[in-house]
Amino acid sequence: MNQLNSWIEEKKNTPLFDRLYKKYFIDRRGHLERVASEYLTSRTGKLCQYDELLKKHAVELNWDWRLLAAQTFQESRFKADARSWAGAGGLLQLMPATAREFGVRNAFDPEDNVQGAVRFLKWLEDYWAERISDEDERLKFILASYNTGAGHVEDARRLTAKYGGDAQVWNDVSNWLLQKSTQQYSTDPVVKFGFCRGLEPVNYVNHILERFDHYKQFVVNPA
Repeated sequence: MNQLNSWIEEKKNTPLFDRLYKKYFIDRRGHLERVASEYLTSRTGKLCQYDELLKKHAVELNWDWRLLAAQTFQESRFKADARSWAGAGGLLQLMPATAREFGVRNAFDPEDNVQGAVRFLKWLEDYWAERISDEDERLKFILASYNTGAGHVEDARRLTAKYGGDAQVWNDVSNWLLQKSTQQYSTDPVVKFGFCRGLEPVNYVNHILERFDHYKQFVVNPA
């Protein structure tokens, strides 16, 4: 108990503590949903039944496996048979065309799905490495592109540059990604890919990074 109190005292003035307090003491409904849909890490020491699979493939990205796990939860709640209304399937919700492009034969096979998703993420890493110099910023562009496509993110970067922001900084670019849901900016001359429900990729990035922070606190060993 003394150790717990010391941890709380140390963390209570941090953004992470504020988020956890809101999630588990204010957002009670959200807490119940999370408990119902996740492994209880305090009892199992695991995030999900696919921990070892995610650890194996995260190495190929040079990612902390808990980050890949956070993305997987966001995509499918760790359900290998998940299927979206748009036709995406599997743990990391690959669209059929993307699955084919990255050599996935069965999107509902966990190994096949994660392997293909990691190939896609590696492609996005290479793409954005030529454009975004800061690694932490680049990760946000990679995640957003996985969700909505690099074309829409590039549109937002062009809008950012045109209207006075930093196209290397996600906070600036995400504001213009949100604006691509409006007719005024989705039809702007610098926009090539048209309308985008920008709130989806912006929330996607935020939720994954918040969950990653959570996982880092409660699953200590990253290997």
